[in-house]
Amino acid sequence: MEIINYLIIALSVLFGASLTFFSGFGLGTILLPVFSLYFPIDIAIAATAIVHFSNNVFKFGMVYKHVHWPTLLRFGLPAMGAALLGALLLNFMGKQAVIYSYVLFNKELSITSLKLVIGALMLFFALFELLPKLSNWKMEQKYMPLGGVLSGFFGGISGHQGAFRSVFLTKTGLSKEEFIGTSNAIALVIDITRIMVYATTIFKLVDFNGIKTPLLIGIAFAFLGTYFGKQLLTKTTIKGIQRVVGALLLIIGGLFCAGIL
Repeated sequence: MEIINYLIIALSVLFGASLTFFSGFGLGTILLPVFSLYFPIDIAIAATAIVHFSNNVFKFGMVYKHVHWPTLLRFGLPAMGAALLGALLLNFMGKQAVIYSYVLFNKELSITSLKLVIGALMLFFALFELLPKLSNWKMEQKYMPLGGVLSGFFGGISGHQGAFRSVFLTKTGLSKEEFIGTSNAIALVIDITRIMVYATTIFKLVDFNGIKTPLLIGIAFAFLGTYFGKQLLTKTTIKGIQRVVGALLLIIGGLFCAGIL
């Protein structure tokens, strides 16, 4: 991997991590498409999970005092079980055969069930960034366990958990500090659960297979982004950036579904 690719990863992680405190999307939303440009999708998901987990541990050290424990238990326990199922489903899909192959510009491309699911999830969560009705959607507090199940399940499959988490937590009446602390704790619980299931894929990373440097860069710049984000960002949403991220997710999701990535 060339220096320019390292730079792309570093800037993407720095950008994504700086937004995780105050935006409706997170580091994994931005990092997964970037890693998937360079590595097979199962490796990209596992690598993203490691960076995401490392960043959440770092962030937890900053915000743990503000965790609202009753909300964490009501949301986090269902999320753990659902994340386990989602991660197991990811491992299963990663072993499935190619569904369809075709040739484009003299290059053979293949569509797999894993690529289709990840691509469809990217398209779905892109709509959360682009459509006001979805981005402003809120659920009543009584549906909190359902929110944990949805956030955990989709977090286990692809790491895209933040959208559902925000939809349900915004109705809890938490202060801004409690929302940030509790949201981080839930994300950390889901990360721990899915990483345990991703272990087989993660062990591939121990051999590094060309991913040692980008993984270390991702972790380091995630820490930097989180630190500067906490110091500098004051707005709760950044609509222009959300639209850009949503548009990129639409493009990359479509490329996954078509087997191009």
